[in-house]
Amino acid sequence: MLLAVDAGNTDTVFGLFEDDRQLHVWRTRSLSQESAGFYESWLRLHFLEAGIAPNHVKTVVLGSVVPDLTSVLRSMLASLFGPSPLIVGPDVYPDLQIAIDHPHEIGADLIANAVAAYARYPQNCVIVDFGTALTFTTVSSAGQILGVAILPGLKTAVKALFTDTAQLPEVPLELPRSAIGKNTVHAIQAGILLGYEGLVKSMIRRIRAELEGDCIAIATGGLSSIIDTLEGEFVEIDRSLTLNGLRLIGERVGQVASKIKP
Repeated sequence: MLLAVDAGNTDTVFGLFEDDRQLHVWRTRSLSQESAGFYESWLRLHFLEAGIAPNHVKTVVLGSVVPDLTSVLRSMLASLFGPSPLIVGPDVYPDLQIAIDHPHEIGADLIANAVAAYARYPQNCVIVDFGTALTFTTVSSAGQILGVAILPGLKTAVKALFTDTAQLPEVPLELPRSAIGKNTVHAIQAGILLGYEGLVKSMIRRIRAELEGDCIAIATGGLSSIIDTLEGEFVEIDRSLTLNGLRLIGERVGQVASKIKP
């Protein structure tokens, strides 16, 4: 079995795989102030409820964009499963080149997204990840991460309005029928959700133009289905894309390691 761990700014997600089959997904808040023991107890409970012994896990892959949480999770995973986990970074998966100015600045989640997308669609592709940040990762048909665009995610944008203004409430992320808001809640939903709809379409169109029109789009992230009017822009919406990318990295690195053993 393989355990893929995606530590994001909001949530940390654990995906348990048997070969390429996803058995379980467990999610908890990303709390860097908590101890390794806290996470170990939490994860042990989920393994117990699933009826799976931790020693059945042979490979552990960790992708983290939260430096303070990385060391906590590394310690916990080593304690629970044995050897230290594979930490995903730009040098871990040489099959996909990172053609940006500073490769170590790219997030592990974006690397995993690119790996999973290119394995499925070996052609020009943009991965739109609807998370705490909204990201557009462009991968070429030659297997290169060409670059990334980043802006605040949907919940982050709503939270900014709620936090930084005196009279605007926090609102549910529900797509309104009209762009003309009739009340405060409707106005915020129209501005954020319909505004992001146009933004996503515009970004995909610009990326396609720079690649001379040949580029598919894939959506992922916890909020990828919120704006359902965008579904036609994507060949696929896969909320597990990051976990699958981490799985593929773990499998590939494991294959390489087994080949170089004496």
